Amino acid sequence: MSGILTALSDARVIARRNVIKITRVPEVLVFVLLSPIMFVLLFAYVFGNSIDVPGTSYREFLIAGIFAQTVMFGATFTGTGIAEDMQKGIINRFRSLPMARSAVLAGRTVSDVIYNVLSIAIMAVTGLLVGWRIRGSVLDAVLGFALLLLFAYAISWIMALIALLVPSVEVINNASFMVIFPMTFVANTFVPAENLPGPLQAFAEWNPVSAVTQAARELFGNIPEGTPEPTAWPLQNPVLYTLIWVVVIVAVFAPLAVARYQRTAAR
Repeated sequence: MSGILTALSDARVIARRNVIKITRVPEVLVFVLLSPIMFVLLFAYVFGNSIDVPGTSYREFLIAGIFAQTVMFGATFTGTGIAEDMQKGIINRFRSLPMARSAVLAGRTVSDVIYNVLSIAIMAVTGLLVGWRIRGSVLDAVLGFALLLLFAYAISWIMALIALLVPSVEVINNASFMVIFPMTFVANTFVPAENLPGPLQAFAEWNPVSAVTQAARELFGNIPEGTPEPTAWPLQNPVLYTLIWVVVIVAVFAPLAVARYQRTAAR
């Protein structure tokens, strides 16, 4: 227990350091907050008039998808932050300290949730201004936001492992976009999954991004009455399917990232 408490304490110190860094580099925070606004306005006003979603307005359909896409992009801050610290030699300083090996990665993934909290808050306000409404209960809405943040936290462990494998900010940015773009666009984020052609529809129905988007829509009350129930099991049980993915991703990629960090530290 003492070892676990020490690791948690070390991770808290690293998380605090990363939070302080946010205030020291305000231009990064500005772009983090502007990006969600740009996506909401772009899709709502540029594509909104061209895409028809039966039974509801496209803007109500859209916002949950924008939430899912933004938290996915927000998870990349974990990878870029670790890669930047490795390039600047800060990781070597951490290695010289008597601290748990898992603390650097755990602290990084936890602190980067703040980016997503701020992005979601700005996006929610922007969505309300363009016509989106939360039509479910307050508790369901809170659960919807919590599920999005939990999913983003799991994705951040994947980005942490990638950053340790390719410790370059430029490479991690390109590598993360190659993963995130197909995951977020071949999904029900911006168009209904049934509108996609056969193979893409099958991929979208089992895509975890589709599940977290569907779960958010249900919890926000943005699925109109009379909408046919999805035929794929993940979209019939989106909350459960998302939680399964969160557990699997953290259980697999957190130990792999920590092990990679230890091997890198031993070189």
